[in-house]
Amino acid sequence: MKINHKQLTFAREYRGYSQTDLSSMIDGLSQPNLSKFEKGLSTLSDELLLKIVSFLDFPFEFLSKNISNESNTAHYRKRTTITKKDRTDIEHSYKLIGYIIDEMADSLMWPDFAFKTLDIEDGYTPEYIANYTRKFLGLKPNEPVKDICNLLEVNGIIIVELDAFEKFDGVSFETDNGYPVIVLNKNFSNDRKRFTLAHELGHLLMHSINNPAIPKHRKKELENEANTFASEFLMPKAAIKNSLYDLRLSDLAEYKRYWLTSMASIIRRAKDLDCITKETYTYLNIEFSRKGWKKKEPFDIYIDTPELYRKGYSMHKTDLAYSDFELATGFTLPIDIIKRYCETNKHQTRLRVLP
Repeated sequence: MKINHKQLTFAREYRGYSQTDLSSMIDGLSQPNLSKFEKGLSTLSDELLLKIVSFLDFPFEFLSKNISNESNTAHYRKRTTITKKDRTDIEHSYKLIGYIIDEMADSLMWPDFAFKTLDIEDGYTPEYIANYTRKFLGLKPNEPVKDICNLLEVNGIIIVELDAFEKFDGVSFETDNGYPVIVLNKNFSNDRKRFTLAHELGHLLMHSINNPAIPKHRKKELENEANTFASEFLMPKAAIKNSLYDLRLSDLAEYKRYWLTSMASIIRRAKDLDCITKETYTYLNIEFSRKGWKKKEPFDIYIDTPELYRKGYSMHKTDLAYSDFELATGFTLPIDIIKRYCETNKHQTRLRVLP
């Protein structure tokens, strides 16, 4: 079996051990030798590797895998305050979810990706791409995006909700086998989830699928483009602008219920479309904060539930009669990973089983 040294680093980090901590737990393993192995500069005996993966509770065969599922669009709030441990956990989580999706594809057929991608470098603006996408989805100019999860999933984007820490919103990426995925923090309000879904859809359509690697110097610009796409996708300028002139605090609840977006995003939309003055924008935000709405707005809005990933797990459990242990064995993963990333997304309906 060919060993991929990066997989040992993955397993070690997933379990939360430093090289020093792990080497102190394994007889015959030193930190320098572990470091050289993880850098691909030396080898370790199969006997020692077996000790390590057994301690980490990973199958030995996991070391032969090549889990990448890279993403440049992880969306964090207050990025500078996130610990390395939290960031590593999120990165390993979405990579494992992508890997599970690829493994499930051996038994089921995910929907084809049907969206049209347009390249910013070809002169298309985020606003144009957002409206093009709305037309593709059959949305009328003044119509809110109601069943956003269903609209994305029937067109080939798999949405997975993750129980994550507060400062993580979401991430989008293509799996190693090319399936578009959005991983979403399940713990936020529905309006924040909806904006994050639209934001990540913008990344997929403009920056990820059928596009080259993202230059690091454009990261901030790309985030702004995704935010612009999301605002136009959820609240089209042509439909909302006239109603935002002289916006008042008392208007926000009605607009939130109709457009299914947060009150805060409506205030920001009014500012960005030059419908209110800077003074009005400042006043509305002060009042918003005074009422405590920055932490929690008065009411939540509707969002539909992601289905595809749930159905994929359910199909393996019911139609194909796999136990969690058999899934873990078949996917070459520890059973606790299956339980963490699949059991909380259980569903009883069906996907198409491959013959």
